[in-house]
Amino acid sequence: MSVDDRRPHDAGTRITRSARTRLRLMGSAGGQLSGTGPVRLALGQAVAELGALGGMVHICDPRQGGMRVVAGVGLPDYLIAGWENLTDEDSAAPVSCVRYRTQVWTPPPPDVPHRTDPPLSGRPPRGDISPGAGTLPPGSGVVSVPVVTADGQSVGALSVLVEAPDELDDAQGVFLRMVADWVAEYLRPARPAATDSEYERQPLGGEAVGSAVWRMNDGLLALDGQARLTFANPAALKLLGSSAQEALGTVLWDHPVVRDTGMATCHGRVVATRAPVGFDTRWPGRAGWYHARLDPVPDGLVIHIADITERRREQAEHSTAQRTAAERVLRMGELTSALAEALTVQDVVKAVADRVLPPFGATGLICQLIENGQWRMVGSAGYPEEFLETVQSISVMEMSAIVEALTSRTPTFLSTPQEYAEHHPDAVGYLHRSGMKAWAFLPLIASDQQIGYCVVGFGRPRHFSEEDRSLLIALSGLVAQALERARLYDAEHTRAQELQRGLLPHRLPVLPAVTADARYLPAAEGVQVGGDWYDLIPLSGERVALVIGDVMGHGLSEAATMGRLRTAVHTLADLELPPDELLAHLNDLVGDLGDDFYATCLYTVYDPATNLCCFASAGHPPLAIVRPDGTTYFPLVDADPPLGAASPPFETHEIEVPEGSHLVLYTDGLVESSTVDIDEGMARLAHALTKAAAPPADPSAPAESSPAPADPSTVCARTTLHGPGRLCDAVISTLVPEQAETHDDAALLIARTRSMAPDRMVSWTLPDGPIAATEARHRATEQLSAWDLDELSMTTELLVSELVGNVVRHAKGPPRLRLLYGRTLICEVSDGSLTTPRIRRAAETDEGGRGLQLVAALSDRWGMRFTAAGKCMWTEQALPHRDDDRSQASARWRSGPVGAGGGVDQDARQPRAGGR
Repeated sequence: MSVDDRRPHDAGTRITRSARTRLRLMGSAGGQLSGTGPVRLALGQAVAELGALGGMVHICDPRQGGMRVVAGVGLPDYLIAGWENLTDEDSAAPVSCVRYRTQVWTPPPPDVPHRTDPPLSGRPPRGDISPGAGTLPPGSGVVSVPVVTADGQSVGALSVLVEAPDELDDAQGVFLRMVADWVAEYLRPARPAATDSEYERQPLGGEAVGSAVWRMNDGLLALDGQARLTFANPAALKLLGSSAQEALGTVLWDHPVVRDTGMATCHGRVVATRAPVGFDTRWPGRAGWYHARLDPVPDGLVIHIADITERRREQAEHSTAQRTAAERVLRMGELTSALAEALTVQDVVKAVADRVLPPFGATGLICQLIENGQWRMVGSAGYPEEFLETVQSISVMEMSAIVEALTSRTPTFLSTPQEYAEHHPDAVGYLHRSGMKAWAFLPLIASDQQIGYCVVGFGRPRHFSEEDRSLLIALSGLVAQALERARLYDAEHTRAQELQRGLLPHRLPVLPAVTADARYLPAAEGVQVGGDWYDLIPLSGERVALVIGDVMGHGLSEAATMGRLRTAVHTLADLELPPDELLAHLNDLVGDLGDDFYATCLYTVYDPATNLCCFASAGHPPLAIVRPDGTTYFPLVDADPPLGAASPPFETHEIEVPEGSHLVLYTDGLVESSTVDIDEGMARLAHALTKAAAPPADPSAPAESSPAPADPSTVCARTTLHGPGRLCDAVISTLVPEQAETHDDAALLIARTRSMAPDRMVSWTLPDGPIAATEARHRATEQLSAWDLDELSMTTELLVSELVGNVVRHAKGPPRLRLLYGRTLICEVSDGSLTTPRIRRAAETDEGGRGLQLVAALSDRWGMRFTAAGKCMWTEQALPHRDDDRSQASARWRSGPVGAGGGVDQDARQPRAGGR
């Protein structure tokens, strides 16, 4: 039956279209809701249609009598609380509408709410009816209609608060009654069971429950609606510090011990929400923690107070244990990661000391491994140095605790020094020096092989739980595997370092033309050898070749390529090839290795007789030159592609460098990284060189006066302060600090140039023809006499005569003769022919072919090199031994600059010709 059929007398009153829509909505959605959902839906539709402030639905309570709220919409809790429970004697609109079974309108109350007695007549009340137990907001009234079931039973009331001075109109009243009829289908009165009254009179358990409540250790309090104590068991009275006669009937919040517990605040929340509330609190005057639970009951409140100190302590211990276990698991995870990343044995020992000792509260660690049949201590932590020396002086086989762990292949745990001494009396003499009070002896077994042992020491006696033992045993396996890997790495790393040292020069040669020093920095990661290399090669005519290169990549194949290139450079340099031709041959060599091999190279030749530096580069970082005044610059030249990717010819560059300058050759690993580009790295290199090479200021020189001419001795001494070795160290410390990790190897070669003294060089242009040999012998004899080298006159005459004679006979002139008085006596004969002379074995009947054999027999070294104008044949003779050789040798070379400055000089400088 629809709501329209329930109200035939209202059929003549038409309700609005929106009201009918709301009724249809309620009818379609009601069956899908449960609990108080349908009631709240209807109440919300009524409030919305009437434009009311809010609404509520009361239900009749046959057990307790009166009415109570079951649903409210749009009203605050404090307002509903005044209407929550209504008695049958109340004159409030919900009670009156049920009593008179009709709609009741209560107009807006006056400023001061008042109550009136219910009317005696049977007519429905109208006009000034007080809201009864509830209060209304100023300016608002309430209209209530009874909720009547289909069988005519009044089960409740539906009320809405409206802000209107007059009663609802007829259409609104009809709609409100229809909604109430629809609510009646879902609002059923609670019918008490037949035994409920018996349970009220006699609670379940009877006297047993009362006795248990009275004897329980927890406090139990009962409050009425005004928060007055109506019951308190002995435990609660003890907490209050009062007797039953003093406490009962008093307001609980008046007790001093209750004010600071927070129960008063929770009481207000329980009253407002009618839901239980519990919280933990401290009880004034008592140690520990208490839990208070406030439960609402129909006539008040029940408070249960329990001592939870022990429970909180157990919870704290459990939380601490969980946190400790979590930290231990975290540390173990960190240890596993650290062991996986550890490369060397020292890395493993450090990881164990940092990651294993703290989680277990350990303070000491000793690790010993078997290497080549001998025990070696590879690491320790926390033990006194005196004790470590004692342990190392005793054979492992004489320490029974270690022997037991190694023999049984199982860990040994000793909780106290007394237990240690009792089981292993051999350690009594030195045990007290360890400073430890408990020990765990862990055998290290990897791949079923014993590789050593590890001892974890504790500064206090310790009981080892099963969890401790299991973790330490598992850790010993991880540590053993990590140490075995680290040992293999150390062995491979040692072999790699030996290979690297074997491929690089053991020491640079000592040459008069330059003073050189070099540094090599391997990459910080991995054991792969690098491809960076450098070399210093003596050439003829006191010239010197400085070479540096970098094979791209890391590994044994790259190292082998580096060794082949270095050997090839030595061979090609001995052939006196110019820099561009030498790089062309190297390019062919690298190209033959395959498409995956590339290398860079910078080849430089310095001539102390002319101060010319001739160089060629194949994809290598540019040469850096430090002038004698400390300024640094990079010659601006175009770089050719790397070896293996280049197409010859390479370009040769010449530059004049002042004597006392520094030639700086380096690889890209020194100036370039993932965070620094090469331009920034070169700028940093120039700054480091300038800072380290700048001459110290003379504090005695006047600040405003013009500088006096430099004293040669002073200049030499000042330059000596900035030797290549010092510059190398300064550059490395600036560009690659000790704490920095480099991902590429780097090489650095620095050479300080020296010039040959002018009076130790002499050259002549000889006449073209047979007379040239006579002229050459005469010039050579005179000059050797001037240099006090008469002992070499005879052999020099023969050498000069033979070399000049070859030019006259086989080459084209005019020939040119140059003598250099350096560490040896050098004779050079130049001509304009590109024909290469070669030594051959002459037959007994041959008239010629013995000239070069004679040259080879009379000289210590001899050879030929091509020049820009032809070729040059040269010989070297050792100087006669004299007591003043050291002073004579220093006079042949100038180690200091005669002036500052320098720059790129595009014109080739030739030796100055001398005359008769």
